[in-house]
Amino acid sequence: MRVTVVGAGVLGTMHAWQAVERGHQVVQIEREEEARGASLRNFGQLWVSGRAGGTELAAALRARELWERIGGRVPGLGFRANGSLTPVRGPLECAVAEAATARRDATARGYQMLTPGEARAINPALRGDFTAALLCRQDAAVEPRTAQLALRAELLKSPHYTFLPGREVRDVVGAAAVRDDRGEVHHADAVVLCTGAWLGGLVRELAGPKLPVRRVRLQMMQTDPLGEPLTTSVADADSFRYYPAYASAALDEFNARQPQSPTAAGHRVQLLMVQRADGGLTIGDTHEYEHPFAFDTVEDPYDHLAEVAESLLGRPLPKIRRRWAGVYAQCTDPGRVVHRQQVSDGVWLVTGPGGRGMTCAPAVAETTANELGW
Repeated sequence: MRVTVVGAGVLGTMHAWQAVERGHQVVQIEREEEARGASLRNFGQLWVSGRAGGTELAAALRARELWERIGGRVPGLGFRANGSLTPVRGPLECAVAEAATARRDATARGYQMLTPGEARAINPALRGDFTAALLCRQDAAVEPRTAQLALRAELLKSPHYTFLPGREVRDVVGAAAVRDDRGEVHHADAVVLCTGAWLGGLVRELAGPKLPVRRVRLQMMQTDPLGEPLTTSVADADSFRYYPAYASAALDEFNARQPQSPTAAGHRVQLLMVQRADGGLTIGDTHEYEHPFAFDTVEDPYDHLAEVAESLLGRPLPKIRRRWAGVYAQCTDPGRVVHRQQVSDGVWLVTGPGGRGMTCAPAVAETTANELGW
């Protein structure tokens, strides 16, 4: 088959990967010289721990398996099975973590409650005070700023793959045929649009104004090297409030009796922290849903995140060297990992994984390939 993939973020690149692996001719088109969206601006976490049970968890676990398999072939992904720790303090936070370990799918996630000593044996950098910690062994990480580049370098070894950067697809001009802004028409047997948070223009024209996908803006930051290994990803108890895996009566009580600080609540803040290959820490994040989004970043949530991170590490953070904002597209249909829709003859739109994007992209692409009969 001939497959055209529009978009070179992680979702588009994984669709190209699936097609090439199945022996098809692939043209991948990217409107920027390199993808610059959420795929590069995230933590690089493969976050199984917080995923909703059922379809979403199954996709995350399958994707985790695929990431590890691809990482063995493409070292530039920086894949590492580092797991995660969520330190908790006091009875309310502990109760939420314990409720998670009582889930029927807790074993599949690799959940385990640890004492502070057991947690520090796994991650000695956590020198702050906490009561216990929730371990998720299935969580992992890759390097978001280099993952797509490494995947593409591997794809370019195939004579079946062509990458066309700096081109924007403007029109669908026939069955599985699209025209770019240079006037070139690309004919294929299937076109997959993986346009990320770009939901206007051609996407709106094809999918209509009621696309069940919203845009979400986040703020994050990165430090200088920590000077020691942070051997796991780290989250704080506020993350329980934002992930469906932690829904329980214990979470309801936690939300009612221990609300977030005004800054954290106002910016919908949770701490997620991952060490990069250079030793620096990626730390975030906030969530903004109301349009129009601000063009600038706000300092208060950064101050809050730094304070929480330092309380868990028991030491000052290294110098903050980068701050940024990013926008991703999030499917609003409950229970769906991604919005997948045929929008024209031979043309499919795949969008809206939201915060699941980096985690689930390989499984989403595999499902697309299976459903389209690749």
